[in-house]
Amino acid sequence: MAEPESDPVIRRCGYVTIVGRPNVGKSTLLNRILGQKLAITSHKAQTTRHAILGVKTLPAGQALFIDTPGIHQRGDGALNRYLNRAARSAIGDTNLVLFVVEALRWTAEDDLALEALVNAKVPAIAVINKVDGVPDKTALLPYLQALAARYPFSALLPVSAARGTGIEALGQAVIAALPEGEPQFPEDQITDRSERFFAAELLREQLVQRYGEELPYRTTVEIERFVEDGGRYRINALIWVERSGQKAILIGHRGEAMKATATQARLEMQKLFGCPVHLEVWVKIKKSWSSDEAALAQLGYRDA
Repeated sequence: MAEPESDPVIRRCGYVTIVGRPNVGKSTLLNRILGQKLAITSHKAQTTRHAILGVKTLPAGQALFIDTPGIHQRGDGALNRYLNRAARSAIGDTNLVLFVVEALRWTAEDDLALEALVNAKVPAIAVINKVDGVPDKTALLPYLQALAARYPFSALLPVSAARGTGIEALGQAVIAALPEGEPQFPEDQITDRSERFFAAELLREQLVQRYGEELPYRTTVEIERFVEDGGRYRINALIWVERSGQKAILIGHRGEAMKATATQARLEMQKLFGCPVHLEVWVKIKKSWSSDEAALAQLGYRDA
């Protein structure tokens, strides 16, 4: 007697945009979902400046996650406008949104992010992050009820991106919400961004983590040279600032501050690339680059 045929596995594939105000843990969430560091992180707002694609392949399908800059109301410079445009445009062209909020907190910038979601009318899952910081979990109930009243979310899922709590359930909910379709990327591919891009991001991460509150927002990184040489990457990077005083702060006394920054960035690059890295860094001045649309475009801040 012939064995009955098993039901064919339904494969799903689609884009999942991660949205929220600055500093709610969107990049940490992406890294946790992927199981490795892809997006740079820090405790400072607006660390993410570019939409980054992260590919997660599971037996039931493939989710194409897009990490976006935080939607914010601070400042009206060209860079601020670019960051908000990048986030909003990613919402408008996606299959699903992960709307990330911080447990028990709601701000005016959460309202801005929600407004972008409402205008796009996209299916969404509410991801309540940082629940590890809530000792009494019963306190979440009224917060979840209020959140459910703000938008017709398909699910409200408490997680801790930092500790990994709730991430498996979130992954299952994401795949179930995506349309049927075949994978768009090979199973072992996790992004479409180049190593050159990540070299710039890893150096910028050190600037954000190591310097004062304001200075990192006046800096950006450009990779001038990226070549493979006998199993080693040779990378020349430019750090652009807006004033000579900023350059002096970055370099530090006898160049010690920049040497430490570059050394740590090089170690992070070696972890990601899996090979030795020779990194040389220069600091240069481009006046008012963050408020100049043309300068932003030259430095890679271009609308899709």
